[in-house]
Amino acid sequence: MTQDTGEWDGRGVCVAGIGVSGRAAARVLAARGARVTVVEGRDDEERRAHAAELEALGIAVRLGDGDTLPEGTDLVVMSPGWRPDAPLPAAAVAAGVETYGEVELAWRLRAPGSAPWLAITGTDGKTTVVRMLARMLEAAGHDALAVGNVGTPIVEAVLEKHDVLAVELSSYQLYWSGSPAPRAAAVLNVAPDHLDWHGTMDAYVAAKSRIFERAEVAVCNADDPISTELAEKARPPAKAAFTLGVPAPGQLGVVDDLLVDRAFVADPTREAAELAALGDVRPFAPHNVANALAAAALARAYGVPPEAVRDGLRAFVPDPHRIQHVAEIGGVTYVNDSKATQPHAAAASLAAYESIVWIAGGLLKGLEVDDLVRSCAPRLRGVVLMGRDRARIAEALARHAPDIPVVDVPDTDTGAMDRVVTEAAALARPGDTVLLAPVGASFDMFANYPARGDAFMASVRRLPGAEPAVPGGEAR
Repeated sequence: MTQDTGEWDGRGVCVAGIGVSGRAAARVLAARGARVTVVEGRDDEERRAHAAELEALGIAVRLGDGDTLPEGTDLVVMSPGWRPDAPLPAAAVAAGVETYGEVELAWRLRAPGSAPWLAITGTDGKTTVVRMLARMLEAAGHDALAVGNVGTPIVEAVLEKHDVLAVELSSYQLYWSGSPAPRAAAVLNVAPDHLDWHGTMDAYVAAKSRIFERAEVAVCNADDPISTELAEKARPPAKAAFTLGVPAPGQLGVVDDLLVDRAFVADPTREAAELAALGDVRPFAPHNVANALAAAALARAYGVPPEAVRDGLRAFVPDPHRIQHVAEIGGVTYVNDSKATQPHAAAASLAAYESIVWIAGGLLKGLEVDDLVRSCAPRLRGVVLMGRDRARIAEALARHAPDIPVVDVPDTDTGAMDRVVTEAAALARPGDTVLLAPVGASFDMFANYPARGDAFMASVRRLPGAEPAVPGGEAR
């Protein structure tokens, strides 16, 4: 990490948040000579340990007060998750203090000739796509790194030497950024989410749209109207799209059992490049085929050859808690999709199976579930509900799937998941899938969605007749 004692020397910078990105921004700025103060509203053992690490580097830390702007601040760097109407950014704006996020800081810190960005946003699939993309780039011989909302903090990655960065960006990060100009960018899909943070769907969509503003190539989802509209409005120098159907010129899509490219070829009206087989996509589900096509579009925009797309997909190892096969017991398949924390993600998961005992519940964050329940009702064998907002899902089931058996588990203790899984197993028949696709956040009962998924898998493996999980955790 190089030091720059010019622009940043002695500059008063407030970093909002002591999470991963906040700590990374603080370290980078302090190394360049800035006077850094990290502010954090919470004060607990974990944050005190982080504070001690930063203070050892000469960085001031203020825990338990994330509302007050430190005296002498002339820049505020916001961490993802801080709402724009929070007291600290509001105070910065009122005082005329420049305010932006860690991603914007990373873009401004890039050295001349630094690695180009291939950027990804969307309501669902971001992490999967960025990891698929990194594997494709590596298969083509590039020194590639997955960064942003996954992996290495981007503010540190831009100071390292890489050929290309695969950058995952959330709506929070995009809100606090304005300058990044990726070589290519993709909006995977857009559905209601994080409305408690953005306030309205329009504001959420506007944040997502920023990824296209300065992109050289915009990649949209031809099957998603909002993604397509954002690409049209952005008017980038070049565009491409992906679809689960047969691709038109300028698109990537599916022909028989092949992923094909009719965008990044010499004559899209006459030729197509075969990229991979459907069987190369793991875990196999319609929405994951769309993820693979999106990653392939970005890779092809960067010049990756077709065979590297295929090899990258074959090398990709799915992350846990995303349509993860857990076990097959008595002809019933158990699948963990704890990451499905809102209706759009749960709908994609439910569409992957024909006969389902659905485990759902958690914190709905103000999102509606009627459309989800209406669409998935024909696939449901039964439903087991848990978590704080389970009554709202039960009400939607009563309206749209009144004949489906529903079991309510009100328990929130450490044994609650055992009871949930036992009830689901009792409803299931051979050929069914017991699917944890909660449609809600996990914080009412668990530390996070991985903890919820881990609890589900442990409970499944305690069922009579359970065998070890499939290596690699793939969905079937």
